[in-house]
Amino acid sequence: MQIDAHFHCWQLNRADYAWLTPQLGLIYRDVGVADWQAVSQSTGMAAGVLVQAAATEAETQYLLALADANPCVLGVVGWVDMAAANAVQRIASLAHNPWLKGLRPMLQDLAEPDWILQPAVQPALEAMAALGLVLDALVKPVHLPHLLSLCRQHPQLKVVIDHGAKPAIAAAQWQPWAGDMARLAHETSASCKLSGLLTEAGAAPAPDAAAAYIAHLLASFGAWRLLWGSDWPVLELATSYAAWWTACQTAMAGLAVPERAAVFGGNAQRVYGLAA
Repeated sequence: MQIDAHFHCWQLNRADYAWLTPQLGLIYRDVGVADWQAVSQSTGMAAGVLVQAAATEAETQYLLALADANPCVLGVVGWVDMAAANAVQRIASLAHNPWLKGLRPMLQDLAEPDWILQPAVQPALEAMAALGLVLDALVKPVHLPHLLSLCRQHPQLKVVIDHGAKPAIAAAQWQPWAGDMARLAHETSASCKLSGLLTEAGAAPAPDAAAAYIAHLLASFGAWRLLWGSDWPVLELATSYAAWWTACQTAMAGLAVPERAAVFGGNAQRVYGLAA
């Protein structure tokens, strides 16, 4: 079964998407599960993981309700204030909902690259590990050394790096991104999402603009630790759903059938503990 490990839904009138402004053009609109199904059906995508796009628990509850109402949504990656005094209690409360599979602090938007290492956040991370929740790491290359420290400090915590850590492909950035990702792959148990890369490649990128970066992620993490995701509808800023899926299928063409099945669904099912 093919599983999209990373897509979004939002309603503008919720007014908690600080980053989602009219300047973003075509993605500044309401998007629902049915809209995702409409664009993904040509690829044979059967199900997906719904990921937070606002730093509020209210949005997490909204996503959990969508999962409850839509059988194609197998899980939710939500948000909680991990530095709050009652973070452990909030995480435990959210985890009572079986659709909650992970949490995602929006690290890319925080001023301190080492925010995740502050003492106030560590009880929340320990609680997540104890509950089997995944930490989705929404990071950029500047965060990677700190993410390595985090993985070393919390070896039992399941970590998935979103969007290949967003290398600056448009600027042809390679190092230190490539070296830091290789270290994370080789020295920790973290997994990585094959998502969000073409939106880092500038306006109207060529279909193969991220090919070298995809190849490096595959060489570093291997087929069993890569999770394919669309990052739809943000993906539409760069290309279409089908075009990104096709580009990744092409990049994975040399893999054995079981390995391709893992990248395009099996790994998401295993890492997030999704029902078949």
